[in-house]
Amino acid sequence: MKCSDIIKILQETAPESCACDWDNPGLLAGRSDKEVKKIYIALDATDEVVDAAIREKADLLLTHHPLIFRPVKKVNDQNFITRRLVRLIQADISLYAMHTNFDAAPEGMAALAAERLDIREIRPLECMGEMKENGTSVPYGIGAVGSLYEPMTVNGLAEKVKKAFDLPFVLVYGPGLMDKEVKRVALCPGSGSSVIEQAVLAGADVLITGDIGHHPGIDAAARGLAVIDGGHYGLEHIFIQHMAEVLREKLKGEAALVLAEPAWPSVLL
Repeated sequence: MKCSDIIKILQETAPESCACDWDNPGLLAGRSDKEVKKIYIALDATDEVVDAAIREKADLLLTHHPLIFRPVKKVNDQNFITRRLVRLIQADISLYAMHTNFDAAPEGMAALAAERLDIREIRPLECMGEMKENGTSVPYGIGAVGSLYEPMTVNGLAEKVKKAFDLPFVLVYGPGLMDKEVKRVALCPGSGSSVIEQAVLAGADVLITGDIGHHPGIDAAARGLAVIDGGHYGLEHIFIQHMAEVLREKLKGEAALVLAEPAWPSVLL
């Protein structure tokens, strides 16, 4: 199957038109006419991932985060980003990224996270528009807000997040809110400082996200919004398994799939 055919399948899952204006998803390197027999799936195109994709003799590297965010003036081995591009192109590996289009798609990152946490009746936290799905117009956007089946404490929900995403730990902003009973939950896998205001306006009791800094965290807690920070990688690594399931169903064995090993970007000492 050609790379262009696989891209059509990926577009059905998360159209590039759903991406934020500042983002850069899509085919970032390589040939669209490449015959794909093996796909390597990862969250980031790190040096280790590129090495593994080459070692596995992959034809396509599928990632969530784009390797290229800003314009590149030179493609050579003198820069750590372009050095990866050179190595991928030399190995004839195409690189495709599904970033905020996957985040925003109706059945994308936030919906997957909500399913893991048994959060129902979700809607986009930051609505970006509507798209057709099975003949029906459905909203899409960044994050989600919905309700737990049964109320629980912030402490209980934090433990549930750890278990659902297989995390070694989470950070909770709002120690005075740990025993607060919550039901309305906002979700933003990845980096969520920018959606705190939307979470408050949506009436959320708690925001589950990553990359929360000191001041946004304590300020949210001061407004009664507890924040559970599971880390950027911690909440988004579910992309790897999900896309493997999608491609197994759609490709019917026409291409082998290799999933990146867990690669936590930091260590707890």
